[in-house]
Amino acid sequence: MIQEATFGAGCFWCIEACFKDFEGVIEVYPGYAGGLTENPSYESICSGTTGHAEVARVIFDDSNVSFDELLEVFWFVHDPTQLNRQGNDIGTQYRSVVFYHSDFQKERVKFFIQKLTEENVWENPIVTECIPLTNFYRAENYHHNYFELNPQNSYCQAVVRPKVEKFKKVFSEKLKLSN
Repeated sequence: MIQEATFGAGCFWCIEACFKDFEGVIEVYPGYAGGLTENPSYESICSGTTGHAEVARVIFDDSNVSFDELLEVFWFVHDPTQLNRQGNDIGTQYRSVVFYHSDFQKERVKFFIQKLTEENVWENPIVTECIPLTNFYRAENYHHNYFELNPQNSYCQAVVRPKVEKFKKVFSEKLKLSN
């Protein structure tokens, strides 16, 4: 069955680039969620005043990939212990958050947070938010497939590319055959 998941893990260029290559993922697109501003722009998001997070909406076939497997990618592609930031990207728009679409997703996120905390996977506490999806706005077209279309961009070279390469190495057996 076709399902949706919405993840905030810092810059949406990074998470989109990783999730789109994962087996069972049909589509990934960047957007904004969780704030009060209607139809926000990238510029307003960057101001940190909208309340929105940069997110990736993941459309997936749960007969080919489970929500738990998507959560594994989510935990891997960012540091869930950094409050309102990822590396040098600072602000609430870069927070670690799962906007759940169902009670099942909520339960799985809470389960993973507890499990990863008990296993002391990270030195610092997990600060990932688990909140219901109340709104979502697609990002402007130029953000879609940004890494693929702009591989020479300095941010892509310094931040996105190393993250995607590490992701592909760790999850090589779960990548789409075209990769």
